[in-house]
Amino acid sequence: MPLAARALRHAVALTTTALLATALGCAPQPEENAADTPPGSAGNNCAKGELATETSGKLTIATDEPAYEPWFKDDEPANGKGFESAVAYAVAKQLGYDKSAVVWQSMPFNKAFAPGEKTFDFDINQVSISDERKKAVDFSSGYYDVRQAVVALKDSKAAKAKSVADLKGLKLGAQVGTTSLAYIDDVVKPTQEAAAYAKNDQAKSALKNGQVDAIVVDLPTAFYITAAEVTDATIVGQFENQGGDAEQFGLVLDKGSALTACVTDAVDTLREDGTLAELEQQWLQDAVDAPVLK
Repeated sequence: MPLAARALRHAVALTTTALLATALGCAPQPEENAADTPPGSAGNNCAKGELATETSGKLTIATDEPAYEPWFKDDEPANGKGFESAVAYAVAKQLGYDKSAVVWQSMPFNKAFAPGEKTFDFDINQVSISDERKKAVDFSSGYYDVRQAVVALKDSKAAKAKSVADLKGLKLGAQVGTTSLAYIDDVVKPTQEAAAYAKNDQAKSALKNGQVDAIVVDLPTAFYITAAEVTDATIVGQFENQGGDAEQFGLVLDKGSALTACVTDAVDTLREDGTLAELEQQWLQDAVDAPVLK
């Protein structure tokens, strides 16, 4: 090959290599890496007590009103008593906020995960993590694995149910927007339309008044209802997990919140160091078992 042609080809090769290097350097991250990045984590600062919270130097936590046992105690989220109150303060501590820096806010259950900007830093209110809800809000990792249960009056026909099939002909009720109501519609598929209530209190009243044959709630709530609120009621049984994965409660955050990664890290730390297990034993120890409805 003539020297001139060889020199020209060498120059072209060098130019092509440089252009390829530039193009690769500007290429987007591989999709699998991007998927591993938690929402709001880009450039996120998790320095303790210095998060970009709703109110500088404060951590605003929301929950519903009334705040039910065993998740809260005496309808007072700020007292640190009850499983979710205790978890909220444990997360706050991990984030660098002591009890005096925590501000509680009332937020109806359905509004916590509805689309739109939030006025809280995170919400804790027995909200199950789901793909549908993730379209509107962020979730932390799960802080509690939960199952749904059926509660009926002891002397009722519903109390004798042994399987999901036995529930199909009954009038069932649950709080609107909950996984409990979804289990009625999607798992039981009753012949009568389920009754949906704005609050669990209304569902319990309907049960006591005979307006429904049974109600569906999460298992710890079922234990509390039958032990302290509707003492002539019994836990008929609990449902199996659907789809293989355990249903989990997660902390709710604004969609794309800069706090999501930090809050998730806090929850993960509490799970790994045994704190969540200790709090579960302390506040939910009686809610351990019930017959499984298959």
